[in-house]
Amino acid sequence: MLRFVFRFRQLSILVTGLALGWLTPALVSGDDSPKEIEAALEKAGDNRTEIERALADAPAEERKGMEFLVVNMPDRDLRTLSADFLLTNSALAWRARRELPWGRDVPEAIFLNDVLAYVNLDETREPWRQEMFDLCLPIVKECRTPSEAAHKLNVEIFPKLNLKYSTKRAAPNQSPKESISQGLASCTGLSIVLSDACRSVCIPARLVGTPLWANKRGNHTWVEIWDGDWHFTGACEPDKQGLDRGWFVGDAAQAKKDTLEHAIYASSFAKTKQHFPLVWAMRNQSVPAENVTDRYARQPAEKKITRVLVRVVDSNKQRVETGVKVVSTADPQRKFAGKSRGETADTNDILGFDLIPGQVYEFAIGDMSRKITVSTDDKEQIVEITLP
Repeated sequence: MLRFVFRFRQLSILVTGLALGWLTPALVSGDDSPKEIEAALEKAGDNRTEIERALADAPAEERKGMEFLVVNMPDRDLRTLSADFLLTNSALAWRARRELPWGRDVPEAIFLNDVLAYVNLDETREPWRQEMFDLCLPIVKECRTPSEAAHKLNVEIFPKLNLKYSTKRAAPNQSPKESISQGLASCTGLSIVLSDACRSVCIPARLVGTPLWANKRGNHTWVEIWDGDWHFTGACEPDKQGLDRGWFVGDAAQAKKDTLEHAIYASSFAKTKQHFPLVWAMRNQSVPAENVTDRYARQPAEKKITRVLVRVVDSNKQRVETGVKVVSTADPQRKFAGKSRGETADTNDILGFDLIPGQVYEFAIGDMSRKITVSTDDKEQIVEITLP
């Protein structure tokens, strides 16, 4: 009797879906999507009517996208998101695809997963699209490619939002509004803002990160955007030369694909067999991901060098941005110079020099100098200099 009732209900849903239009003939005859949609509706519980309305009210050209969202939506969203939230998100995403010059060139699968998706990780769900679109469209309207547009957004939106990196932010996984209200965010929070900004103007974007660098100095999150292929950039730390550059390139090169904590992952809305490790909630495996370590890791160079990282702090242990000069005592012609990072830079962003192991170098900051012998045992050495 129970089996009969269950099958009757499935048939009723199928007929209703066809009548309302949110189950297309192709889906009914082609694959398991009707079963997946019904499974999602079952998980929605008391919120089922909202999800059904989102499917029913989606315009024909947006229907495939709404089905994609429902099938891949986390359980928490199935139980809480309203039809209006989903329909507005969908309408604005498809509008951007029609109006931006590169929209038609975005492959459908990339558009669904990395533009239409309303969330990156486990951040608070909020309707960010309209405000981001209004902010970002004037910035990118003269750009010719997604790469050019993404770089320009990275340069301009953070000053406009008065938003910067800080370890004093309230939470690591803040939503855009939460970060903007504080004016502070972690590398993850900044990356969420940049990703959403890109998505608002139909630039496919996703978060990428590692739970722990192979050198165990910490974790990091950055952004990848699609322009014929995936390209990376650090959020709120654009390189003057454009994409595929950043202070973390050397650290990423040491990543280990088969080690959970030292691999590099790209977030996904579509379900995968891999989850994105959330360092603030390691037991939470609800965010799908792809292991992209191979795109970043490289074989170590044969050349014998030690990477010497210089951190300059004041008497309160606050990081100081200042010029640093390095000279080899054995060969005064070997000179290096750079600028240490201040408190607004990522904690793991440290001024570095490639120096010869075993040699003595003089580190000068203004009138103060200090001689350091470069380690022969480690590939990386941290030098902290405290200003008087």
